[in-house]
Amino acid sequence: QVQFVETGGGLVQSGGSLTLSCEASGSIFNGFGWAWYRQSPRNQRELVASITYGHVTNYADSVKGRFTISRDNAKNTMYLQMNSLKPEDTAVYYCNRGITPDSPFALSWGQGTQVTVSS
Repeated sequence: QVQFVETGGGLVQSGGSLTLSCEASGSIFNGFGWAWYRQSPRNQRELVASITYGHVTNYADSVKGRFTISRDNAKNTMYLQMNSLKPEDTAVYYCNRGITPDSPFALSWGQGTQVTVSS
């Protein structure tokens, strides 16, 4: 049973923009913080940005000023607006519940969405 789905990835040139979406069922989305992660073949999965149910946000240093995380609780959806993309942003992007990598609220990982930034 799919509990949430990541969409919006694609191929973009360096300096370009993409917006990712993470849509979940209401029963698992509301009341919880959520986060975006990414993983590339050479790197372990890393936390990119997180947002609490009350919209308090946190970002990895590598994306501060370029990425914006947001959520629409009425639509059970979280977003990641990515601007000024760099080749090093190339990765599979995942969302999950909780705002830390070791969150006890985390769910099974989804398929993710591939983001590829060409130089």
